[in-house]
Amino acid sequence: MTRWLSNEELRSWMPLIGVVLRLGSALDSQLQRDSELTHFDYLCLAMLSEHPDHTTSMSELAGRTNSSLSRLSHVISKLEGRGLVSRCRSEISRRVTMVRMTEEGYAVLVAAAPGHVETVRSLVFDGLPPDDVEALGRIMRHVLHRIEVSGLKATN
Repeated sequence: MTRWLSNEELRSWMPLIGVVLRLGSALDSQLQRDSELTHFDYLCLAMLSEHPDHTTSMSELAGRTNSSLSRLSHVISKLEGRGLVSRCRSEISRRVTMVRMTEEGYAVLVAAAPGHVETVRSLVFDGLPPDDVEALGRIMRHVLHRIEVSGLKATN
């Protein structure tokens, strides 16, 4: 038997799906205009910046960016062509491909970050009281956990 959404659930679902469909495009638009990066490019560079020597395995980066290895490989090739990252084999296992952000990649990330953060702040957080910011985080962690335990995989 189908468990249809209640009217209250629908009133929450419709704005959520609107955010899901529009936020990524808005972030892409700002980053493309200001830094010639997509949001996913930026996310890859940001995740690399958190690792020692700005280096990690392709598998680890795919997990951190919720991406398939094939999508990530395509994006890393594009970033590599711009000189923002480089790939090499792991010193521990020749089967593991590592990706490293170059100095130029780090400079591009540092230059892009203020505009990106301001866009995120203006679209998501401005005007929200601290209790709502906390509630948003709690709700999104709940939804993310439900997605993760469902076993459904990203298809990107």
